[in-house]
Amino acid sequence: MIIERAQIITNRKLAKDIWKMKFDTPKIAKDVKGAGQFIEILTTDHWQHPLRRPMSIASFGEGVVSIIYKLFGESTLRLSQKRPGDFLELLGPLGNTFSEWNNDSYPILIGGGVGLAPILNLKYACDHHNIEHTMIIGAKNAEEHFIRNEPNNQIFLTTDDGSIGEKGTVMGPLERIALSNTNVTIYACGPTAMLKVIKSFALDHNIQAQLSVESYMGCGVGLCQGCAIHRKNSTINDRSYHEKYSLVCVDGPVYDAREIYFG
Repeated sequence: MIIERAQIITNRKLAKDIWKMKFDTPKIAKDVKGAGQFIEILTTDHWQHPLRRPMSIASFGEGVVSIIYKLFGESTLRLSQKRPGDFLELLGPLGNTFSEWNNDSYPILIGGGVGLAPILNLKYACDHHNIEHTMIIGAKNAEEHFIRNEPNNQIFLTTDDGSIGEKGTVMGPLERIALSNTNVTIYACGPTAMLKVIKSFALDHNIQAQLSVESYMGCGVGLCQGCAIHRKNSTINDRSYHEKYSLVCVDGPVYDAREIYFG
């Protein structure tokens, strides 16, 4: 874990309210272990905004780390107003990684909303190692997509309104592809509602699944306790907090679907 004052290389809009920022951050980039990890960004030095914002790493290498973020509020608006040459203080890399994607299974990569950042990172790894895989990305409409819909290349887009790709959620293509292949492993990141449905599907069909959980993580190191998630363990003592709950920032953000439940 490193604190580094990083210079912004690029900061550009990709789609409606979706931005990508690249940092020159050689120390953190060198320490990244793989897809799934995140950084914490101090968006301002002002005392009224002391908490950092967690951002999944979308790519890394050669001293550079990139993130993909969505405009949600004041902090992300400030990020979008940064220019190349500006500096931000980063903490990272934090969290664990997706695993076993290169062990002869067939990876299905699923991203929803800005949950596509670690999924893109994992796709780069699969491409680099020539591992066959499928990627499915869901959004509300075409304005929120910046990737091409290429079913022939196993890249599937879905939209709630059908304005691009397949109308509906990621579950349509996921069910078809998962049930028509063998030795499948699902890797997903996105809104909780999406992860809950994917988890149920995976467990119902005895399919391995790893879920990257999105959570508010003010500190990133387990101090603020703001990112607790229920563990799936029927043998624990109800009064044992550390067995009943997990902290996403230090134990995750990637979990086996069987480890946790969303309430």
